[in-house]
Amino acid sequence: MSTDFRKLLFEVSEALVTDELVALKFLSLDHIPMRKLEAIQEPKAFFEVLQEKDMIESGNLAFLRELLYWIGRMDLLSTHLDSSREQMERELQVQGRAKVSAYRQLLYGIAEDLTPEDVKNVKFLLQKKLPKNKLQDNASILQVFLEMERNRIIKEDDLTTLKDILKPFRADIKKKIDIYEEKKKENYSKEELHYPMSVSLHPGEQGAEGKTTHLPMETYEMKNNPHGYCVILNNHIFNNPHCNRKGTVKDGEAVKRVFKWLQFETIEHMDLEAKEIYEKVKEYSKRDHRNMDCFVCFIFSHGEKHKIKGIDDELVNIRDLVSCFSGSNCPSLAGKPKVFFIQACQGSVGHPAVPVESDFSGHLGTDATPLTSIPDLSDILVGMSTVEDYLSFRSSETGSVYIQCLCDKMELLCPQRIDLLAILTTVNKEVGGKEFKVWNQRPGGKLEKQMPQIITTLRKQLIFEIPQGQSSKK
Repeated sequence: MSTDFRKLLFEVSEALVTDELVALKFLSLDHIPMRKLEAIQEPKAFFEVLQEKDMIESGNLAFLRELLYWIGRMDLLSTHLDSSREQMERELQVQGRAKVSAYRQLLYGIAEDLTPEDVKNVKFLLQKKLPKNKLQDNASILQVFLEMERNRIIKEDDLTTLKDILKPFRADIKKKIDIYEEKKKENYSKEELHYPMSVSLHPGEQGAEGKTTHLPMETYEMKNNPHGYCVILNNHIFNNPHCNRKGTVKDGEAVKRVFKWLQFETIEHMDLEAKEIYEKVKEYSKRDHRNMDCFVCFIFSHGEKHKIKGIDDELVNIRDLVSCFSGSNCPSLAGKPKVFFIQACQGSVGHPAVPVESDFSGHLGTDATPLTSIPDLSDILVGMSTVEDYLSFRSSETGSVYIQCLCDKMELLCPQRIDLLAILTTVNKEVGGKEFKVWNQRPGGKLEKQMPQIITTLRKQLIFEIPQGQSSKK
């Protein structure tokens, strides 16, 4: 990282005050999970997170310029980023250029327009909808908006309650919301959605003038508490110490945090032999799931093509594991979603930079029975960390690239009721866009890429419900 880049971020951070940091965090919520933002107490840490998420980097400061524009720091735009109000206004007129959504722009604009007396009125009218400790005098209006979002009082496509609150004393702002809603309604069929919709059953079909037709889809019921089991099979320590998977404990921690928040009964089983992996999956398939909505299973290990390795270096077929949850083998989950996430290599080839390892510990397997050849298994989704024949990467310090990205995206998008296929599509885009330096390939390392894969027979949208008023931070 260039010294000039770090110096620029340092100087900008030194010029920002607390209220401006709160505003920057709020405007970044479409890209950074709330859990990460809540932990940030000073601007330097905020910029570190933006770099981790590839939102800013040396030579690409568009998002930083946009953020400073929205909070009105034209002085920093001019002195540090060689830009101006007029230039930013021109840039943001270009379709798809703005990274801050119209919804978040609207809420931030409302916050700026409200007087201290208006804020008191809003808090008073929310007393029966939010806890008193969230409406204290020192709570900013942006913090109030965040609590309203957590409790689903306001959403991108439903601002009715906010309009009703503002109408008696700020009809002008209520009118701004009306205009936003009308514009959103008019542009719905032609605007680029910020997050992709679910994979179409007929992706080639298009409506008039080449526009993709979005068909209404049913959603799986998620009404029970807990929604189901989230089982983690995590192989860390192998019989051969050279195969130990450093960093995998971080993956287990991330999954447990997210799925406990999503109201799943979350259980982790460590260091299983191949036979034990199969037996454990089969054990859960034989349980009574009648009072549950869903089943989720994470498997972290080394692997080969279509197979997972136990700590004994023996192999188990992924197809055999998934088949335990067919309608005949697990009737209490028939018609309900069964989801498997597999973090393991599916070969030894790297896709043509941080130090990472690969989850491959042997030769390429020759088993040629593709996982996609099981059409009799409905309501199943398998998220693979990589496509067949290729490597999957894991940091010994922070965990695997795929699982950490998946957990971050679920924290970010589940509160917005984005369905699982759309979330996994954003994971594919983010992971597929990274490059990894693999040190054990050649002197000086070699840059490789990773492309996750989604295999699905889901018949409906799968939207994970979150408990009202809670973030995933525990």
